[in-house]
This record gives sequence, C-alpha cells and structure tokens, in this order.
Amino acid sequence: MNQPFQMLPVRRVQEDLESPADRNLWPATIPAVRQILDDGLDLSQLTILVGQNGAGKSTLVEAIAEAFGLNVEGGTQNSRHQRYDNGSALAAHLQLVRGAGASGAGVFLRAETMHGHFAYLEDLDREDHKKRGLHNLQSHGESFIEFFTSRSAVNGLWVFDEAESALSFEGSLTLLSHISDLLATGSQVVLSTHSPILASLPGADIYEVGEWGLRSSTYDDLEMVRNWRLFLDAPGRFLRHLVN
Repeated sequence: MNQPFQMLPVRRVQEDLESPADRNLWPATIPAVRQILDDGLDLSQLTILVGQNGAGKSTLVEAIAEAFGLNVEGGTQNSRHQRYDNGSALAAHLQLVRGAGASGAGVFLRAETMHGHFAYLEDLDREDHKKRGLHNLQSHGESFIEFFTSRSAVNGLWVFDEAESALSFEGSLTLLSHISDLLATGSQVVLSTHSPILASLPGADIYEVGEWGLRSSTYDDLEMVRNWRLFLDAPGRFLRHLVN
C-alpha cells in the first residue's frame, strides 16, 4: 500500500476506556466485536472483512464510519439525515487512533440504506438531481456507480458495507477499479463484502469474521473463495443436493 501507516486517517480501532462497553450486551456479545474491544485492531490502507451474515462485519464497519464522523446511513460528513434507527451503539464505545496530519474527509457507502440517502440528496437539490438524479438512473447498480464515481475526488477514509449487493459482475469490476484508484491517490479503504471480486484487491489485510472472532487470512484460504471455486467448477455437485 502507498500510504504510510502513521498518515492513515484511522491507524487503529480500540475500545474507548472512558466509555467501556458492557460485554454482556449486544453488540459486545458478537465474538468479532468483543475481540476488537478487548484487543483492538490495527488498520492498513486497505482492510477487508469477509464472513457470513450475522458474523459482525457490517456492525464493525458501520461503527468505524460513525466514530469517524460519517452518517450511519451513508454519505460524507455533510450528510446528516436519519430515516431509521440504525445505530448499534458500538461507535460510542470506540476510539479511533488517527494519523497525525491525516485527512479528516470520508465517504460511507452502505448498501442497506443507500436508497434513503439518494432520496435525501434529491431533496437537498431537486433541480440538480432532475438532471442527473440517482433515482432516475436505469438501475440501482447505476445509482451506486454514479454515487461513488462522482465523489472520487474525496481523499480520506472510504468505508464500504456490502456495496456489491446492487452490482452486476461488470459493476463489481467498476467498483474494484474505483477502489484501486482511491488507494493509488492515498485514500484509506475499509470494506465488508461477500464478493470474491472485491476481496481480490491486492495488498489487502483480509480478516475472516465468524464465531472465532477475527482471524487474518489470505485470499486463497478464504472459505468464501474456496466455495465459489468449487461451485463454479462443478455446479451440478451442489445443485443435485438442492433441486429435485
């Protein structure tokens, strides 16, 4: 990665000792969350979390974004809308160790709430969004691509939470290229994903999230990658157990 560790927007995530989390209450009961509260986690320029639904990866990246000052429903620091009660209360118990002189700018792209964020943007500037409205594009995936490409000049912390969920194979490659460009210009990226495409980004620190907490992994050793390769190599082996 190009960015020196000491210059990263977020060098480390750890528990705020002035506001400790109750280990008996959610989300501290999630093994991955408890591990970060207990031990902390150093972030690199590109940190990727993968794992099954419910493992805690989205809870972690959302809390990092919120603790950094980004809206929990997505966008930049200037986005202050909230249509739903999305907070996990984890952000209030986290301390982010920031790089000296590092950028304080950031963008959070959260697949689950981006429709609401697009509506918020249109409400802010209806005339502008009549011309290039995110909701007026042909597909949800196109809206995602327009959102992150139009903000590509933001240099700082970019947080992605399962952004591939709205994207086709080609759209995922477009996002992959966009993230590569962000890293080349010095931004830091933290993402959670189910996508073997996004997890393939070179130079990443990859963590597999599960009942064990967080464990460092290589791309080829990820259970997700192994399963996709097995399925694509011979889908019939899986389908005969699922389809009569």
